Amino acid sequence: MSMERFAEAEAAFKAGDAGRGIALTEAELEADPKAPLALYKNLGGLLFRKQLYAQTERWMRTAVEVYPRDLDLWNFLGVALRRLGRHDEAIKALTQAEKLNPKSAAVLSNKGNVYNDVKNGPASVETFTKLVRLQPTVAEYQRGLGRGHWYSGDLDKAVMRFNLATKLKPDLTDAWLDLTAVTSDHKGPLEALPIFDRAIAANPDNIKLREAKGMALRRSGRLREAETYFTEQLAQHGDQAWIHFNLGGTIIDYDRPRGNAHLEKAVELEPTKVDYRLALAESLGRTRYGDESEHLERAYEVLKGAIGEGETLAAAPLKVAMEIIVRLADYDRIDALGSFTEIGDRWVAAGRHTALLSHLARVRTPQDRLELVAMHRRWGEMVDTAVAKWPVRRPGPRPDNGKIRIGFMSSDLRAHPVAYFAMPLFQHYDRSRFEVYCYSYYEGETEDVTQKRITELVDVFRWRKDVGDHDAAQMIADDQLDMLIELGGSTHMNKISVMAFKPAPLQASWLGYPHSAGLATIDHLILDPYVCPPSRELVIEEPLKMPRSWIAMGEMAFPQRPITETIPQTRNGFLTIGTANNPYKYSRDMVRTWARVTAAIPDSRFMFVRPESGTPSFRKNITALFEAEGVSPERLRFEDVRGAHMPFYNEMDMSLDTFPQTGGTTTCEALWMGVPVVTLVGEAMFERLSYSILTNAGLPDLCAQNEDEFVQIALKLANDPVRRQELRTGLRGMLQASPLGQTQQFAADFYEMIQGAVDRAKAAGKIAVAA
Repeated sequence: MSMERFAEAEAAFKAGDAGRGIALTEAELEADPKAPLALYKNLGGLLFRKQLYAQTERWMRTAVEVYPRDLDLWNFLGVALRRLGRHDEAIKALTQAEKLNPKSAAVLSNKGNVYNDVKNGPASVETFTKLVRLQPTVAEYQRGLGRGHWYSGDLDKAVMRFNLATKLKPDLTDAWLDLTAVTSDHKGPLEALPIFDRAIAANPDNIKLREAKGMALRRSGRLREAETYFTEQLAQHGDQAWIHFNLGGTIIDYDRPRGNAHLEKAVELEPTKVDYRLALAESLGRTRYGDESEHLERAYEVLKGAIGEGETLAAAPLKVAMEIIVRLADYDRIDALGSFTEIGDRWVAAGRHTALLSHLARVRTPQDRLELVAMHRRWGEMVDTAVAKWPVRRPGPRPDNGKIRIGFMSSDLRAHPVAYFAMPLFQHYDRSRFEVYCYSYYEGETEDVTQKRITELVDVFRWRKDVGDHDAAQMIADDQLDMLIELGGSTHMNKISVMAFKPAPLQASWLGYPHSAGLATIDHLILDPYVCPPSRELVIEEPLKMPRSWIAMGEMAFPQRPITETIPQTRNGFLTIGTANNPYKYSRDMVRTWARVTAAIPDSRFMFVRPESGTPSFRKNITALFEAEGVSPERLRFEDVRGAHMPFYNEMDMSLDTFPQTGGTTTCEALWMGVPVVTLVGEAMFERLSYSILTNAGLPDLCAQNEDEFVQIALKLANDPVRRQELRTGLRGMLQASPLGQTQQFAADFYEMIQGAVDRAKAAGKIAVAA
């Protein structure tokens, strides 16, 4: 087996042309695999260093056929398969290597690392124990054993091994990070802070450790302490990108202008850092000060510069990308991000419950609905398992004063639609029968008028910023509620995971998240006969049904705004269809259906009343979809508006609902302003919100069962100006007389429902009763 046939390849390598050298070597091996052992070893090492793992695997498989008893070749094959994520095959290759030399530290270490990759704790412990016996003073092996104990659930032994690793090698950063992580997992995030101080004292110039300490403060909910910490880092170490990045991310929820400035600086200092660009894009997409549409368009450009075409994104960047792209109606780019199942599974695996809200609008089939339920359930199981390690203290039953103590938990108990819809419950409750407690984690600096009003109405209002989930749960448990109702799901600044600690004996979800949350600790989902899915498979919790409507329209949400009594068609000479719904509820097929309706009504217009309307990208993408259905650009109207949208209903003849995720607040707003809404009714809760509103309002004929019927109902309404004129002047009165407008009756029904649920729970022994 002469090396002469590889001379040209060797010359290429010596000339520094590794690509040509590899290609020539591979060509010779294709012709005749019989080559010297040293050549295979050199080729394997080179391919691996260049991260060409698939090629490494290919040639190492060929090599072990020629040299089946060479340990190094099997080891190369194993590590290449590990990098390719094919862990079972990697274990088989490394086991073969281990048979050739059971005491090879390299092989045992690689095998143990694979077991740790897949979190097979017992197998990792067995493998690294052999290594530690062979070489007890190697810190990396002690760390590997610690990870094995961690994944086996033996946290005390894990802590002991990580401590030993840091003593053996004080600069082993990953061992310190493992030690802080397992301590946080075992005893809570605050217990890890002193360990960070020790680690930083031993490694004062280690950026990774200093950054991790600040992140630990953020994760524990101590945002102001984290802000102080990163500000001190900035003063001590100067303009470093990682400090600006973390400082910006810490303060963004309560000081977005300053947060954006720090994120901008981080990107300026390190423009190639993808995480920094994604954080800036996400924040710009959520920026409401100044010109919102300009911020959003820039967010889109920053995002496109951060992710490559066809790139498979991890859960965090995928969430950022979806939030921005869907608002700009770039459906081709959305499709390229992955299938419904792929995206949902990625989010669940990373614990990204918040992202699932944007997934509702992507449901297309009955199977999608069931998968969505399964995704929420899997997320709930993950959280339930995690919090089981940190149970809250449970006080004994409180003295019986004859009242039911009910808590409402939401960070939206302020100037927000959630607060407006919940307000009747705070205004109209029988204080002789109920005590009402409220819990908010809103990160804003000041109390607004709505929050102040709620504080005045209820028995107790606890506003806790900078609080972790466990401490929030303990605070609620200490209040000894009979029932806790969460109103926000995992939407911005809410803490759905608090419910996993079961701080109240009876728990329910209502209002803010139109789907089962997924936690087994939530007993009920509050619904009504219309919004409740027909199939029990689509609700995880036990439905708790209101007799009529699950919401009511209080005066704070729906004040007496003026209505222009003449329909716009009469005033303008053409019919105007409109929407103020959030584009995260849009889809390509839905927009096309809107366009079909518009195209079928001669000279009609379609108006978008959204801040996204100010962006060139949204207008371009929406216009293209309407043009494809025969609607020319001049028939589209884009109003760049946030917050001041209500007067624009005076310029709409009718509104078309989003689907499959329907409107809620926007449907109520349109009806309140005399604008009828056509909706499409689906099977899941989020597909039935407008169905409930319209049916309770006395307009069930505007509810379609399929897309063709949706178009037919819309066209019939468009061709009936007499009815639209009647609704323009009469709808508000219809609403006020309906279950939606009877706020006192709504509150009475709600608390009667709660009374029944609590009584049943007491009878079943779920709520302890004081002797």
